[in-house]
Amino acid sequence: MPRLHARCVRSAAPNERSSPVSKFPLSTLAMACAAMVTTVAAAPSGERTELTLYRSDDASLFNAGDGANVDAGYAVAREPRSLELKAGVQDLSLGGLPAYLDTEALALNVDGGAAKVLSQRLRLGQGQDAALGSLIGQPIDVIGNNGQPLASGTLLRAGNGLLVSDTAGNTTLIREYAAVRAHGSFNTGSSLELRVDAARAGSAKATLSYPTAGLGWRAAYVGTLQPGNTCKLQFESRASIANRSGRDWSNTQLTLVAGEPQFAKASAPRPMMMAANYRGKAAEAADMPQQSSLADYRTYTLPGAVDLPDGSVSQVPLYATRSIDCERTLLYETGGNWTPPQPMIGRDWSPGGGSTVTSTLRLRAFDSLPAGYLRVLAADRNGTPQFIGEGRIADTPKGSDASITLGTAFDLRAARERTEFKLDKAGRSMEEGFRITLTNAGDTARTVTVREHPSRWREWTLLSSSSKPSEQKPDLLEFRIEVPAGGKAVLDYAVRYRWSEAEQPQ
Repeated sequence: MPRLHARCVRSAAPNERSSPVSKFPLSTLAMACAAMVTTVAAAPSGERTELTLYRSDDASLFNAGDGANVDAGYAVAREPRSLELKAGVQDLSLGGLPAYLDTEALALNVDGGAAKVLSQRLRLGQGQDAALGSLIGQPIDVIGNNGQPLASGTLLRAGNGLLVSDTAGNTTLIREYAAVRAHGSFNTGSSLELRVDAARAGSAKATLSYPTAGLGWRAAYVGTLQPGNTCKLQFESRASIANRSGRDWSNTQLTLVAGEPQFAKASAPRPMMMAANYRGKAAEAADMPQQSSLADYRTYTLPGAVDLPDGSVSQVPLYATRSIDCERTLLYETGGNWTPPQPMIGRDWSPGGGSTVTSTLRLRAFDSLPAGYLRVLAADRNGTPQFIGEGRIADTPKGSDASITLGTAFDLRAARERTEFKLDKAGRSMEEGFRITLTNAGDTARTVTVREHPSRWREWTLLSSSSKPSEQKPDLLEFRIEVPAGGKAVLDYAVRYRWSEAEQPQ
């Protein structure tokens, strides 16, 4: 838990240099702190830090190859503190904060108005100074190069040398030393310095709240195709939680927010593999996160406290594992849903078409599915699950469809050629025909879905086709073509476009 200390202050002497927060001279402040009161900013009994994480797709957060802090993602922390205050104005320093903070949104709220915050300053911790800064207000021993102690006392400052005050009221500035031994514990990260005015002396409960980067989450789904003639998935739902904030989070109550809030400030935080450490029994269906609404977003509150070590990516269950129906499609598609501003009458105009046939998977959301990545596995001839593709799922409301592309079918190929083109400009019409040849080098017959998008103009009709369309819409022609093992199948079709006199191209 980060440390907290209180510093006594007195009026400034003329011509003395001021400290940034207290506006009092550093030399005066050092002498005044001989009677410093140091307390541990522990959470009140039975209370724990609450952490709200927002979804982030930033790859740097989840990259296992780099353990450095990352200025990405977005989270809001609410830390309970127990303060020992003196009556009147005093300076407080709260250390061990994350490396990336929204400097305009930090707040310390003291219960019952026991103290009022007069001013605050965030000191960003970097490297060695971050760890030393977390010891301010604590007793330390400074060790020299010969292994002998140089000074012992309370650490007052940890930048540009160490400022140490002993019990006799003497203050020592040490610039060259070999090591620092802490009587308490080191914390890394930034520190918040505040000046507060306490109404009375004694214990007070407070909450420190702040947004921070270096934290984010996204959904991680694993679907294992089940054997049989129908498409069924054993569907696992998890939340991947990345902590690259520069500090550990222990015994934390965690809430995950699904959705995309707007961040207006460009400077604001933006939204080793291990299992998260639950403080409780093993997760069961009844122990899944509690789902709720937050304005226009969806929240998932974890049922137990979680530990999130710095430099880790943890996973926790999001929904209970279940079997769901799915649909696999071998797809050959040309063009897209685009309508030109006028009829395209050039003979060689075409949205084109490649030769690959892709494998796709579609499922229906059994509940609200937050955006994330779906990895799909299938058993090989030995029954071992093997990876066959991965795709991103967008935020998907309950009952809606989610689709991903698994990859390219190895044994299937397609060829597309124009077989007919007739333009009757005076009659404001044109006809166009295509032949699509599908080949299958595999040892089993396959069904390929062919999707064509007649896009020379918005008004068209199907003149003929060698196979009946399985679906026809204003911007789509779809056919399901059986391709025999080791053989081929051919699809021929033709369409006619018409337009009005006002739409006549020049």
